[in-house]
Amino acid sequence: MRILVMLTYYRPHTSGLTIYAERLSRAFVKRGHQVTVLTSQFDPSTPLEEVSEGVRIMRVPVLFRISKGVFMPKLGRMATRLVKENDVIQLHLPQFDAAGVSLRGRMWRKPTVITYHCDLDMPHDIISQTANIVINVANWIAALFTHRFVAYTEDFRDHSPYLSRNKQKVKVIQPPVVMPKAAIADVEQFGKKHSVEDHYPIIGMATRFATEKGVEVLLESLPSVIDKYPNAKVLYAGTYQNVMGEKKYFDRLYPVIEKYEKKGQWEFLGILTPKEMAMFYPNLDMLVIPSLNSTESFGLVQIEAMINGTPCIASALPGVRQPVYQHEMGKVVPIGDHQALSEAILEVADHKENYLRDPEPIREHYNPEIVAEAYEKLFIEIDRELTQ
Repeated sequence: MRILVMLTYYRPHTSGLTIYAERLSRAFVKRGHQVTVLTSQFDPSTPLEEVSEGVRIMRVPVLFRISKGVFMPKLGRMATRLVKENDVIQLHLPQFDAAGVSLRGRMWRKPTVITYHCDLDMPHDIISQTANIVINVANWIAALFTHRFVAYTEDFRDHSPYLSRNKQKVKVIQPPVVMPKAAIADVEQFGKKHSVEDHYPIIGMATRFATEKGVEVLLESLPSVIDKYPNAKVLYAGTYQNVMGEKKYFDRLYPVIEKYEKKGQWEFLGILTPKEMAMFYPNLDMLVIPSLNSTESFGLVQIEAMINGTPCIASALPGVRQPVYQHEMGKVVPIGDHQALSEAILEVADHKENYLRDPEPIREHYNPEIVAEAYEKLFIEIDRELTQ
């Protein structure tokens, strides 16, 4: 099967969406399919075409940006050629350009599936809100032409305005999650490097520094935590400087973070490789996901943490709350409630053993090859409908 995958940002960009697309594309390749990723050349230093882990990556030059979106005049011609060359199309939304590609899929009778990652809720400035409206309109147009949608959970499907209105076309498939297993010595070395033995509890965050991630909720919860555990420490993995569209947010919060940094109670780790993430999670006493809006719909990092034996504390957003509910490894707290977050952190710190489970069934459930197989069945189902 020749599979065309399209999304705005692919590697080397790092986000839950790009990681999902990368894992699934590689799983398709392992299962014998030809995969082409069509994406933006958001970083001019990246090649226009390359092959990585068997995945062919085609990048389209960016003329200019609007908020977090990109404008690519050359996309249309390339999309037409690639839609004709491939057997099926997988689109990752939200994205502006999906409307045109889904229309091409309908015109050339190619099974087209939209994997819908989140509802947009961008910053409340004029430019971002205008971009939000334009992308939402494009997403609705794409919905007219696609054959199926994929959602991570029934919970998010039922609460998303976009998916709930197209519920009859939605297939729920768990996201692909895979983590390397780190050697015990490497985990211990990572812990020593970041002074883990001198602190308790170690509270992790693993995400880019962005408005919707709720970093301020964690900051507001820390005084109560530190009052009981003076040696508590936050390890923050992920991009935190010069995140697209998030400079003002970082500048607003950093003076508070800096105070904790000076006391050794907060440490930015930057972007970690998958191997380093496998060392990061076992050194945590818990991972927190205090996300604030529907731009977050699951939180893949929760599953990464759980398969490394680390409990999670998640906000009660539709979809985001499901990993904790399903796997019983942590606590769910009200959205934006820093007091509830601090209480949950203290509860897990005091009784961590109550939130531990066998990680192997969780690891197997999210195996990318199992996820890829579910997509294959969906593509075949659509193809049969189109040929009847």
